[in-house]
Amino acid sequence: MSAFKRAFALPKEEIEKLTPPGTTVLIHREDQNREGGGHIVLVPDPSDDPADPLNWKWWSKVGLLICASFYAFVGNFTSASIASAFPLLATPAVFNPPVPMKRLSYLVAVNVLLLGAANLWNVPLANTFGRRPVVLFSLLLLTLSSMWAGLATSFGSLLAARAFMGVGASVSETLSPAAIGEVFFVHQRGRAMAVYTMSIALGPFLGGLSGSYIAFRYGISWLHWANVILSAICLALCFFLLPETLYVRKQRLSTVRTGDEREKSDARFEKTIEESISPPSYKTFTFAQSLKVGRYEGGLLSKLGGPWLSLRLPGVWLVMFWYAGLVGGIVTVTTISPQVMASPPYLWHDHIGLANVGGIVGTFVGAAYTYFVADRVLTGQVKHEAHGFAESESRLKTTLPGLFVATTGLWVFGFCADHPGGAKWVGMQFGLGMLAFGLIQTPSVGFNYASTLLNLIIDSYGKAASDCFVAVVGMRAIIAFSWTFFIGEWVAKAGTSVPFGVFGGLMGIFSLLVFVILIWGKRFRVATAQWVQ
Repeated sequence: MSAFKRAFALPKEEIEKLTPPGTTVLIHREDQNREGGGHIVLVPDPSDDPADPLNWKWWSKVGLLICASFYAFVGNFTSASIASAFPLLATPAVFNPPVPMKRLSYLVAVNVLLLGAANLWNVPLANTFGRRPVVLFSLLLLTLSSMWAGLATSFGSLLAARAFMGVGASVSETLSPAAIGEVFFVHQRGRAMAVYTMSIALGPFLGGLSGSYIAFRYGISWLHWANVILSAICLALCFFLLPETLYVRKQRLSTVRTGDEREKSDARFEKTIEESISPPSYKTFTFAQSLKVGRYEGGLLSKLGGPWLSLRLPGVWLVMFWYAGLVGGIVTVTTISPQVMASPPYLWHDHIGLANVGGIVGTFVGAAYTYFVADRVLTGQVKHEAHGFAESESRLKTTLPGLFVATTGLWVFGFCADHPGGAKWVGMQFGLGMLAFGLIQTPSVGFNYASTLLNLIIDSYGKAASDCFVAVVGMRAIIAFSWTFFIGEWVAKAGTSVPFGVFGGLMGIFSLLVFVILIWGKRFRVATAQWVQ
C-alpha cells in the first residue's frame, strides 16, 4: 500500500514526467519543447535476431494474424452454433424423452465455462513449453471433441463433448491476442486487435445464423460435422502459418524514470554495449525452423500463479469486467433469441438463425470504427504532446461510445423480446447490433490497454500479457456461465425484461470503471511498476 500512497502523493507535473510500464516514447523529437513533427519510434525495440517475432516479414505477421483470428472465429462458432438448433433438439426426434429447453442452455453454459477455465493450466503450459504446441494440441482436441459431439446419442454424452470443445477452443482468447502483441509494434496493435476482435464477434453470430439452416435441413449431426471441418482447417492453417512467438529478448529492465533519465541512461547503456562487445551473429530464420514445435523455459509451478498475480493490476480488473459483461450479454442473447423466434407469433423455424443478422451488422460497424480510430487517437494525441509519450489510457477514450451503446442494447433487446409481435423483432435486431458494436470496439482497445500496460515485460519476457488475458477470460467465463445457466428458468418465470434489465444495469456499472482509470490510471501504473518489472 505504501507504493500507492507515494504514487497518489506525487504532483501532477511529476506524474507526467514519469515513464512507468505502459508509457512509451512513441514520437521522437529533436526538440522536446516542440509539438508536432518527429518520427514514430518502434516500440518494443526489436533485436537484430531474424527469429525475433518483431523482425518477421510482413507476410508472416499477416499469416499469424489470420490464424489467430480464424481460431477465435472457429472457437466462438462452435460454441454458439448449437443454440439455433435448440428448438429441434427439444423434440423427441433427437432425444427421447425430450430434453426441456431450459436444460438445453447447459450445452452453451458448460462450453463457455471451460472456454475460460481451461486457460488456468493451458497458458502456464504455453509459457513453459511454447505457444505453438499448446495451440496445435488444443485445436486437435477441438476437432476430436467435435467428432464426439457428432456421434453422441445421449444428452449426457453431448454435454461432456461440449465441455471438451470448450477446453479445445480456450487458448484462442488468451494466447492469440498475446501472440499478436508479440509480433506487432505498439502503434500497429490497435488495428490488428480490431481484426482479431471482429473474428471473435462474428463467430457466434455466423454460427447462430448458419446453425439453424444446417440443423433443420441436413440434421443435427451435420451441425457437429461442420464444426469438425472448420476445426480441422484451422489446425492445418496454424501448423503452417503460426510459428512460435515465445521469444526472450535480452534487454535490461528499468525502473520508473522520467523521460530525460530514460534517454540519458539508455544512451550510456548503448555506448557501453558498443564499446564492450561485438554484435552477435544470427542465423537466417527459415520457414522450416518456423515449423519447429516445442521449447522449454522451466518454472512451470511458478507460472501457474501468474494469472492470479495479474489481479494486482487495476487495469486488468477494468478489462476483465468489460469483457465479461459484453460476452455474457452476447451469449445470453444468442441463447434466448432462437427460443423467442421459434415461438408464436413469429414461428421462424429453420429461419431463426436470421435473428443474428443484427449482430453481424453491428460487428462490421464496430470494426470499422475501431480500425480507423484506435491507433489514430493514440498517435494523434502523442504528436501534440511535447514529450512524445504514448500513455496506455489514451486509447480508452474511444471505448466510451461502445460502452454506452452496448449497455442500452441489452435493454432494447430485453424489452422488445418481452413484447413480441409486429415489428418488435426489428428492435431485437437493433439491440443485438448495439451489443455487437460494443463487443468489437471495446475489448480490442481494452486488450490493447492491458498489453500496452505490460510492454516492459513483453519486450524482455513476453509472457505476462497472456497471464492477464487468463484473468480477463476467466471472469468472462464465470459471468457468461452464470447468466446462461440461469437464463432459461429466469426468462420462463419473469420474461426477458427483468433479466436483461439487470444485465444492462451491471454492464453500466462495469462501464463507469473507465473513468477511474482515465483519471488515475497512470498513478496506478506508477504504483504497480515494481510488480511488472
